Amino acid sequence: MVTGAAGLLGGEVCARLIDAGHRVTALVHRTPDVRANDGTPVPARTLTCDVSQPRFGWDDELFANVAEAHDVVVHCAATVRFDLDEADYRAVNVDGVAHMLELAEAGDMAVLHVSTAYVCGARDGTIREDDPLPDGGFANGYEASKAAGERLVRASDLRWAIARPSIVVGERDSGAIRQFDTTYAAFKLIAEGRVKHMPAKPGATLDFVPIDHVATGIVTIAASLAATSGASSGGTFHLVAGQPLPVTDFTGVIGAYSQFHEPELVAPENFDPATLPAIERRLFKRIAGLYASYFQRDPHFDDSAFRKLGGEACPATGKPYIHRLIDYCIEAGFLPKA
Repeated sequence: MVTGAAGLLGGEVCARLIDAGHRVTALVHRTPDVRANDGTPVPARTLTCDVSQPRFGWDDELFANVAEAHDVVVHCAATVRFDLDEADYRAVNVDGVAHMLELAEAGDMAVLHVSTAYVCGARDGTIREDDPLPDGGFANGYEASKAAGERLVRASDLRWAIARPSIVVGERDSGAIRQFDTTYAAFKLIAEGRVKHMPAKPGATLDFVPIDHVATGIVTIAASLAATSGASSGGTFHLVAGQPLPVTDFTGVIGAYSQFHEPELVAPENFDPATLPAIERRLFKRIAGLYASYFQRDPHFDDSAFRKLGGEACPATGKPYIHRLIDYCIEAGFLPKA
């Protein structure tokens, strides 16, 4: 069973689980269509639910039947926005996890919880998969809520594993992605020159990970949980590029395109949004500024546990990969041609 199956990552996970021979029930909320990253419909059984509601909003009979019919739940459902109130994060990213665990307990299911590598908070340097969760220092309510969800999973008596993707973007070889939201919205404003200034620390890096690496990794971990040996049980696994990209390289690639604008990177202590032109100030506050913290960190995510489990390290990314991401955005009409 996959929650959040209509989402970008959830749909691709469903597709790859089915390709691997698993039977999949896709749980959806407002959007009924389950599609792979390439837009292909996924032939999974679908059920409508609301993870923020007790028993997912189902009656007792449906709740019991669904619980008994599955052996593993892959919990992808989450809000990934950075601009919500604490109550909104709690309803989906914390209470939603609690409700998922109740369902899993009713059916004695194993749980693969999809979190984020950025539950490390503002820490720099090497971030290991078995490092303890910090008590604070999160950049936003999203990170804090994902850490709270992880704590619920870890405290349960179920068999569980945790997958932690970093910044999920397009496929490694093609740059293709089914929907342009979250990080892409800020990227568009920067590339088109509507936000011309970003606060960034010297040495800051970004960990952009291809969606195909993340989805394949989730399938690997889920299959291990379903197996008798359950080698992934109790493990935390980084699904990351593991190849930190300097922020200056990222912005430099943007500037290499004649139709785009390379933003000016300003030391955070010298950056004052109030001095920006009115339109840029509004766009920075509403969208681009929500992601500014990622221009001010230098985490190096270690994925040794995932590779030991049998997963493969992410193929090389770097500046050529950023070019592929941008080329696909142009091809798809998300960004303008020269």
